[in-house]
Amino acid sequence: MTNTVLFRNAHLLDPLCGELLEGHDVLVEEGVVREVSDKPLQSQAARVIDVKGKTLMPGLIDLHVHVIAVELNLARQVHMPNVLVTLRSVPMLRSMLRRGFTTVRDAGGAGFAFKQAVEAGLAQGPRLFVSGRALSQTGGHGDMRARSDFLDPNASCPTCVRVGALARVVDGVDAVRRAVREELQMGADQIKIMASGGVASPTDPVGAFGYSEDEIRAIVQEAEARGTYVLAHAYTAAAIARAVRCGVRTIEHGNLVDAPTAALMAQSGAYVVPTLVTYDALANEGERFGLPKESVAKVADVREAGLRSLEIYKAAGVKMGFGSDLLGESQRLQSDEFRLRAEVLSPAEAIASATVVGAEVLGMPGRLGRLVPGALADILVVDGNPLRDVSCLLGQGERIPLVMKEGAIQFNELE
Repeated sequence: MTNTVLFRNAHLLDPLCGELLEGHDVLVEEGVVREVSDKPLQSQAARVIDVKGKTLMPGLIDLHVHVIAVELNLARQVHMPNVLVTLRSVPMLRSMLRRGFTTVRDAGGAGFAFKQAVEAGLAQGPRLFVSGRALSQTGGHGDMRARSDFLDPNASCPTCVRVGALARVVDGVDAVRRAVREELQMGADQIKIMASGGVASPTDPVGAFGYSEDEIRAIVQEAEARGTYVLAHAYTAAAIARAVRCGVRTIEHGNLVDAPTAALMAQSGAYVVPTLVTYDALANEGERFGLPKESVAKVADVREAGLRSLEIYKAAGVKMGFGSDLLGESQRLQSDEFRLRAEVLSPAEAIASATVVGAEVLGMPGRLGRLVPGALADILVVDGNPLRDVSCLLGQGERIPLVMKEGAIQFNELE
């Protein structure tokens, strides 16, 4: 239930400022931030929460999650019953919210029904921006068939959804146009494509291209015709450059970028969403949790380049969003992305990636990512100063005693 809440005596974290703003009050009414002041605010109707000098900051945004990735072995997951995948995803949604992620963009797999379930209160979780199923060419990163399999001409129609499938295989300009229209009709907020090979898929080299440029342009045109955009899984500089030239708005992963390609991205206004933590997880525990051996062997190719890519993007002025891309049991490591980024970026830069940059990518600047009048009241109380040490954001929310989403308190351990 949404109430009027007055937060008192807070150290306010504004991602656009380098230091905490001490002694601030924040008034929340009807799900939005009504007033922010360095002087005491008054409201007879408000529930007053004295945070006693703790940090008050905007809710976090993860631009690359897979809500329905309940196992590391995605090929095996495709064959799981729909109800089982759905029910296993529910506690993962709740855990994301408990870690302070009040908004997430699902980068392939979750459809409109998951968004409906959260909005209706049937599942407790972050605000969802869903991509439906990602689009992959035959033999691309979304094609989970082993080499011994074959295309079945009598397979069910493309819109008959297996909940455990993160992607659908579709080839050709006309076919990809139709696939985009279908995913948008079924409720996708944006469209995800596979523009290079990947780690978790069995038969595609990381350096392989995904889709022809004509196909990518057709996908981008269809998305733009509906007022939305395309995000692309891409690792190598060549794959990134061709996707950006074709109009892709956000590059996912991007580990193997080079300086000229990063400069092209900056010039084009494209964003990147690095996902460093997933490679740590896949390398350290992937095989134990069922990641196929051929995928384990590919992890090293992209893992080592991850931190170097942050330096390249930063030098070129490419805006970086926050992404985790974790699968199965490894989803508990979501906040560790901050720890890895802090090896290259300042805490303020890492936090900006999960707040103001995320809001820009989602088309919601001023509504998400900052605590300013008119913003949705996604608010965290944090025990510590994240601008000095991001470790207070790690773990499972142990140092985030209060989480509010759109004015409704989801977790409260202050009292």
